[in-house]
Amino acid sequence: MAGEGSPAEAGALADRAVAELDAGGAVSRAVEGFAPRSGQLRLGAAVAEALEQDEMLVAEAGTGIGKTYAYLVPILLDGRQAIISTGTRTLQDQLFHRDLPRVRAALQQGSEQPMRLALLKGRANYLCRYRLQRAEAEGPLTAPEEADRIRAAAEWAQWTDSGDLAEAPAGVEAIAERITATPERCLGQSCPAYDTCFFYEARRRAHEADVVVVNHHLLLADWAVKDAGYGAVLPQAEAVVLDEAHLLPDTAARFFGHTVSARAVRELLRDTRSADQREAGDMPALPRAVDAVEAAVAGLRQALGAGDQRGAWHEVAEQAGADAAAAELRRGVAELERVLGAIAERGPELEACHRRARELSEGLARFREPEDAYEVQWFEARGRGFGLHLTPLDVGTPFRRRMAREAAAWVLVSATLTVGDSFAAFRRRLGLPESVRTLQLPSPFDYANRSLLYCPTGLPLPNQTGYDQGVIERALTVIEATPGGVFLLFTSHRALRLARERLREQLDRPLLVQGEAPQGRLLEAFAEAGNAVLLGTASFWQGVDVRGAALSAVIIDRLPFAAPGDPVTAARQRAVADAGGSAFREILLPEAVLALKQGAGRLIRDEADRGVLMIADPRLIGKGYGRLFRDSLPAMPLTRDAADVRAFWEAQPWTS
Repeated sequence: MAGEGSPAEAGALADRAVAELDAGGAVSRAVEGFAPRSGQLRLGAAVAEALEQDEMLVAEAGTGIGKTYAYLVPILLDGRQAIISTGTRTLQDQLFHRDLPRVRAALQQGSEQPMRLALLKGRANYLCRYRLQRAEAEGPLTAPEEADRIRAAAEWAQWTDSGDLAEAPAGVEAIAERITATPERCLGQSCPAYDTCFFYEARRRAHEADVVVVNHHLLLADWAVKDAGYGAVLPQAEAVVLDEAHLLPDTAARFFGHTVSARAVRELLRDTRSADQREAGDMPALPRAVDAVEAAVAGLRQALGAGDQRGAWHEVAEQAGADAAAAELRRGVAELERVLGAIAERGPELEACHRRARELSEGLARFREPEDAYEVQWFEARGRGFGLHLTPLDVGTPFRRRMAREAAAWVLVSATLTVGDSFAAFRRRLGLPESVRTLQLPSPFDYANRSLLYCPTGLPLPNQTGYDQGVIERALTVIEATPGGVFLLFTSHRALRLARERLREQLDRPLLVQGEAPQGRLLEAFAEAGNAVLLGTASFWQGVDVRGAALSAVIIDRLPFAAPGDPVTAARQRAVADAGGSAFREILLPEAVLALKQGAGRLIRDEADRGVLMIADPRLIGKGYGRLFRDSLPAMPLTRDAADVRAFWEAQPWTS
């Protein structure tokens, strides 16, 4: 993957980046409505300097800075091989299909060899021709409408260049599990459709491109594959931009740890039965082994207790018999591995199932007897499923070590990285050195005149009786005074359910509730209604962008401290306390501040936006640490009087 341009001369790149982002530059000439912003110019210069000097930059760019263009311009001017990683697939698509082509067209007008761009997602995001052929042969399995969806997927497969399910006809995503292959289910070079595989074609294009757009999950999965000694999915790069960098610590914890799930085991059993019908057929030991594993999965789920749960493994290991059930599952999977090993050579699917059984057996053994004393054993159970997890207490050391291997220049950027004015908490989580260069740029939006922070009086503390009812009563006051739509963001599903029951009785406007429809559909309905009330938990605290009157108020029920029962957080707290530190100051407080900044950031998304932020939690005012929360938010006028909320909208209604 060689860039067509050559890196700019030392010291020149920052000047060029600023010139192209400033008035009269290539971007303003080519992009309609683009206007220079001082914060964007500062960020663009800082990114260029990091590239020139092969250094690391950690930058917090408040909403409205224009951080995407600020890093794209120097990356494209520099001409070196680059990877840009975003937090979600939605942002990845937006960057690749909209922002990146615009900036490239602006900077490289008339170029005979414009920089080559590539988009790469995880394997399960691409249509698998082999699985599609299987689905066509099998027909509908659960509902008659599957036949129409399979037919639509087959027609789409004839003309799509990418095979990316994000571009598939409506309805096809409903059968994604049948027509895609996860890394575990992929047959690789043994697949009959390998030569026309959409994923491998996308990977080939990525290795030939100058700039590759990925997401954090794929980036970290690639690191994990490299650590395991397998071939790399992503090309080697000379510069890496990590956008939405605040998501990295939690994503890293997932990929540096290990998980065995009921879903993975059941998928193996399903594929083994299917392979048995086509490639084995005369092995009575195989159905028996499959049935034994299926019974063991059910036994372990039962041992984990009824209902949805999440906790430390030691809480259920002995008392509930979960460890014995996990041991039984391990024995069953090991026996399945043995039986499959005897017939694996009969076909590629049996061979793949044998490999998967071996990996699951090793994973179960690793979970029951962790090699690293600093890994947390925990479980979660939901519905018929469960997950057994090993999560490292420290993601910083492996993260920094992998960064050192991957590229010379790094840019980590997000709208929420600081607590107060400090990057210390973020640096610690990712193991970044104290000497790393940082840049903090506040939002250019006029929060002082276009927003209001309301913290109501008279509420008890969140752990006291009557708090949730009191929050709903005060939220109704804000809703009634607000001419547009309202987000109610909760820190627990229990509080959301209570609010749903109360508000359904009292609201005279649309009520949308997380879980009652897919998130994308809820957001579309919210924006279309213009005055709806949406109740959401964690997934609506970040990455949601609703502009204008449709979102005029955000109400947050509690300061978002981690749940007391979270096993990983509890283990991290113990480790800090054992080392003589303050778990509250080093873990709970900074992470809650960052989460609050994300939730509050939903309110003002555009310079024309205005709105009210209500934070119900009285600790925002009554506790000493409340000052840190307030200082970390934009400079919004604070009131404790609901009458000021009404006055705010009377003074500047949306019609003005």
